[in-house]
Amino acid sequence: MAKKTASEKTTLTGASINPLPGNVPYRTVSLCPECAAKLDAEVLEKDGKIVMEKTCPEHGFFKEVLLSDAYYFHRMMAWNRDVGCGVINPAIPDATLCPDHCGLCNLHVSHPVLANIDLTNRCNLSCPICFANANVQDYIYEPSYEQVVQMLQTLRDSRPVAGRVIQFAGGEPTLHPDWYRILTKAGEMGFSHVQCATNGLKFAEDSFAEKSREAGLHTLYLQFDGVDPGLYEKIRGRKDLLDVKMKAIENIRKAGLKIVYVPTIVGGLNDDQVPKIVQFALDTIDVCSGISFQPVAITGRIDDAEREKMRFTLSDLANGVNKLGYTSKEDWFPLSCTTPITELIQALRNEPNVMVSCHPLCGIGTYFFVDKNRKPTPVTRFLNIMGLFDDIQKQADKLKNKTTFKSLYNNLSKFSLFSSANKHFDESKAPEGLTLTKLGQTIEGLLDKKAGRGTNDGTYTYKTLMVAGMHFMDGYNYDVERVKRCVIHYSAPDGRLYPFCAYNSGLVFREKIEKQFSCSKAEYRRKQAVNLQ
Repeated sequence: MAKKTASEKTTLTGASINPLPGNVPYRTVSLCPECAAKLDAEVLEKDGKIVMEKTCPEHGFFKEVLLSDAYYFHRMMAWNRDVGCGVINPAIPDATLCPDHCGLCNLHVSHPVLANIDLTNRCNLSCPICFANANVQDYIYEPSYEQVVQMLQTLRDSRPVAGRVIQFAGGEPTLHPDWYRILTKAGEMGFSHVQCATNGLKFAEDSFAEKSREAGLHTLYLQFDGVDPGLYEKIRGRKDLLDVKMKAIENIRKAGLKIVYVPTIVGGLNDDQVPKIVQFALDTIDVCSGISFQPVAITGRIDDAEREKMRFTLSDLANGVNKLGYTSKEDWFPLSCTTPITELIQALRNEPNVMVSCHPLCGIGTYFFVDKNRKPTPVTRFLNIMGLFDDIQKQADKLKNKTTFKSLYNNLSKFSLFSSANKHFDESKAPEGLTLTKLGQTIEGLLDKKAGRGTNDGTYTYKTLMVAGMHFMDGYNYDVERVKRCVIHYSAPDGRLYPFCAYNSGLVFREKIEKQFSCSKAEYRRKQAVNLQ
């Protein structure tokens, strides 16, 4: 049988996959930010920036900056392998339009890697930049314990790869009346990693962090917008919020949980905090495993000049971190670059594995290896990442379509990764104490949540800090090809899975789902009163 060309690639259910371009200019499909109509769009390089241009017949011309520094576009695209192929059991098997026919559909190119379940739209803060519009709606969305279990099961039933990493979100997920019970159930159902997206207020309370850990929580994605107390009044509406977060961090440390700081960055408001947040993460490396910067998604109508001021791209993020002096432009890579490791594991194990096959423009990052003095060294300084991944891909390609005994998986996979790393590892440039053996153990810990759990203390793995950014889309920079490759999905009470940027922007499936499975605030209060009796 003749090998398929890139243009003939299909999903596991036979839908055509549009190959991603390697360079600009190129054309794609976007949306009108005002009426959500589908528009042909062009992505091109202008004045050293990567921009998207499109015209709506009703609302006119739109130009949006995707990356303020074109260098990062070329670097991120250079890593692109675009190997996703979707799921074999989509809820919508005959979709023809993206993102209209969503849930997941046969057109989707990636399977879930990180899944969200919104436990409630209630919140104990009122943040003006919240994409979930918590506390603004006139209804309460709060799935019952039984509905949450069904949403978890939907993820576990996903094929060819069952959902393994779950994040409970909201609103503020810790407000759900069955919080501990839900955490325990997620572990019982086979989720290898359980985390929550939280503002941290409940974790500032005595014993809450400890009880959450005992129930099965592993990691907090902690809302953290900077180290300036005054920012929190502007962004989150509460003066003392930084103090509360510091108390939460201390409680989390005592409980033995891990934190990923999640700053929402708004241009002209807190973009100066980027290097300060990185330094804060290094100062709290004993409890912190990463930072997930989230440039603000701009919703609703907004003046062009104001939008341009607020817009903060992934290249702005990288350049902001570079100001600390630890990194340069050459130390950054797209989050999707790890697909060769997955392909090697799949070939050795002869079964599918979790693959981060998102669009190269979705996320950018680097890994710091942090020595005992809390000095970070980017992994790219002592390890030829691109050379390593190229070699791993060659090994995977050789093993494909060959029968491999599953009992050999652990030894073979570790040997293959170890031997490849040995070729590209320069110990003379590595931080103090990082040997090839320790590097191999650390890679194992990063790939296997169970292997790494509780060992990020220098006794087995080396201390690492992920510094990354995910730029979730809005109507101005929307790209349907990015939506198709999304790996961060929402599980909803209707039994379907939705890509993050389809759920929260564009056609905004969140609003449809919440209204379908919600009740009035008065009805919610009556239900709660009955439950308390």
